Amino acid sequence: MNSGISQVFRRELTCPICMNCFIDPVIIDCGHSFCRPCFYLNWQDIPILTQCFECIKTTQQRNLKTNIRLKKMVSLARKASLWLFLSSEEQMCGTHRETKKMFSLEHRYHRHRPVEWAGEEQREKLLTKMQSLWEKACENQRNLNVETTRISHWKDYVNVRLEAIRAEYQKMPAFHHEEEKHNLEMLKKKGKDIFHQLHLSKAKMAHRREILRGTYEELMKMCHKPDVELLQAFGDILYRTESVLLHMRQPLNLELRAGPVTGLRDRLNQFRVDITLHHNEANSHIFRCGDLRSICIGCDRQNAPHITATPTSFLAWGAQNFTSGKYYWEVHVGDSWNWAFGVCNKYWKGKNQNGNIYGEEGLFSLECVKNDIQCSLFTTSPMTLQYVPRPTSHVGLFLDCEARTVSFVDVNQSSPIYTIPNCSFSPPLRPIFSCIHL
Repeated sequence: MNSGISQVFRRELTCPICMNCFIDPVIIDCGHSFCRPCFYLNWQDIPILTQCFECIKTTQQRNLKTNIRLKKMVSLARKASLWLFLSSEEQMCGTHRETKKMFSLEHRYHRHRPVEWAGEEQREKLLTKMQSLWEKACENQRNLNVETTRISHWKDYVNVRLEAIRAEYQKMPAFHHEEEKHNLEMLKKKGKDIFHQLHLSKAKMAHRREILRGTYEELMKMCHKPDVELLQAFGDILYRTESVLLHMRQPLNLELRAGPVTGLRDRLNQFRVDITLHHNEANSHIFRCGDLRSICIGCDRQNAPHITATPTSFLAWGAQNFTSGKYYWEVHVGDSWNWAFGVCNKYWKGKNQNGNIYGEEGLFSLECVKNDIQCSLFTTSPMTLQYVPRPTSHVGLFLDCEARTVSFVDVNQSSPIYTIPNCSFSPPLRPIFSCIHL
């Protein structure tokens, strides 16, 4: 800022982080203000609760509000500095012998715009583009976190799948040995291929993060330039920013498909029971979508969207109670992308009589949730992602009260999905099925 502006006034208009004149100042809980870009860049990797740079008080990084009064003062200060700059001898038009009050055009092509108006307009365009850029950077970081988490758990997940397949074949006649060997080898190969793809995806997202951050910092520096210099240097920066925003990678849609296990359904049908379902209209949120979606896409649970029940949503309880023994039944999920299927303890049912499903304790289920990116399968108790293809017809459930396990099967593929081990059963157990058609 120009030396004609008092030192006190200058300090009030200076960001304590970058020590430049504020651009898009935001005010946080404690009352202090910072440039929005400075806040973003310095607190990107810090949890929701952090400390103010000025007073060290704990504050939240969410819902930043523009300090409108301060923004207007900064704009006036820039105009004052601009007028002093334009009034200098070197800025006089040689032809007209008057101050160049118009941005280049009046004194070059005799078409004109006031410099201060054009400068603020272009700065606002840059700030709008920066916000879009930052949102993409945050999306990319969430996706990068997802891939990083998957990589750390992938080998363990593949081993669990291999053990599940082996366990099923141990219950089959010996002549399935060749099929077992083939399916296990195929599963190992797919697991290795996906592991390689995950590392490649993570590397590309990390590279994209550097590009997005670098472009954001470039736009930030451009915003700090004086109006005349900003207008002269505006050039192709918006075009280059648009090209950066075009190519955003999404997390891989992982599917570790296992081969069919011959005779699996025939063996389970020995324990077949017919389940009678009592349907209830659901008037509220059927799924715990905040929890489920946060795991799927790596966002914060409190910001995860919910699905509101519709007239085609229902929650169904089985009429039967199970206290001991082994039981198998199936449900048809069809083309629904949002459903839950399993068993629950008696006390869990008592907490959820009003048509909601919330709270995981006492619920042993397989759940399918569709979000903006992809469809994901989860099992509960504990909540675990299942990287298998979405069942598109019938899903089977095998309940073993003595072994304290609940197993899920893709009936059409004749393939096990997952077995929840060491279930904390509190009999009697009740079947449960919920479905949303969106």
